[in-house]
Amino acid sequence: QNGTSTGTGLEVLTLQNGTPAQLKDCLDSIELYQACIPLPSQDLVKDLKSELSGNFEKLVLAMLKTPSQLDAYELKEAIKGAGTDEACLIEILSSRSNAEIKELNQVYKTEYKKSLEDAISGDTSGHFRRLLISLAQGNRDERETVDISVAKQDAQALYAAGENKVGTDESKFNAILCSRSKPHLRAVFHEYQQMCGRDLEKSIDREMSGDLESGMVAVVKCIKNTPAYFAERLYKSMKGAGTKDKTLIRIMVTRSEVDMLDIRQEYVKNYGKSLYTDISGDTSGDYKKLLLKLCGGSD
Repeated sequence: QNGTSTGTGLEVLTLQNGTPAQLKDCLDSIELYQACIPLPSQDLVKDLKSELSGNFEKLVLAMLKTPSQLDAYELKEAIKGAGTDEACLIEILSSRSNAEIKELNQVYKTEYKKSLEDAISGDTSGHFRRLLISLAQGNRDERETVDISVAKQDAQALYAAGENKVGTDESKFNAILCSRSKPHLRAVFHEYQQMCGRDLEKSIDREMSGDLESGMVAVVKCIKNTPAYFAERLYKSMKGAGTKDKTLIRIMVTRSEVDMLDIRQEYVKNYGKSLYTDISGDTSGDYKKLLLKLCGGSD
């Protein structure tokens, strides 16, 4: 069907499972079809591509994917081509739960006929590769209980592997940060601070560099406060000249029904203005309207 109509809603976009609920009550101004007829998903995507363009098209197509499909697609895009988008790899792999990582691995294998681990191995190297592969295995301990004596031992082990030796034992950082439970690691971070008077992130900054440093710091930030980590990623995607739309779209879609309210609160707290305000000032047209719908309210 030709032309983008202005009649009914975006109901046509809710045909696929896993689409965020926001699409159900989308804006009057973003209309794609007069008649909402069931279409096979590939036809739907093809039709949408012919109707839409630019960042609005990218946003709508991202919303049509299930969370694990979108993660798999973003990782594939981050890996392919000349340069690797390391920040995207780090963001996805450091913030997802074991269950999400397991599903992501299955979807990646099905869609791209290659294991995620092989894809990562072929495109990264050294300690950074080991960090990503550890995260991509989704084997983090998920117990809620914390043994403070073990947390102290881990804090001492991290200190001994970094600040307290010449050179850095990266594998020790990897082993602890990628396998221990989140509540346990929060206790480790506290003990570490008490022990050497410095945040673990600061120590990582001093001891490591490049992608490995970024990756380790992201893991620590995600464990400490996931919404604050995403608020920072969103802020940086819009700060300065030009918008990193790929990052903005990915985070707004993947977090819209997970922790968007918490992200909004962290955003206001840390940057002194609302996420809604920054999106409004940084984007335009239907793209802006749909992003604001995903954002929810203005704080």
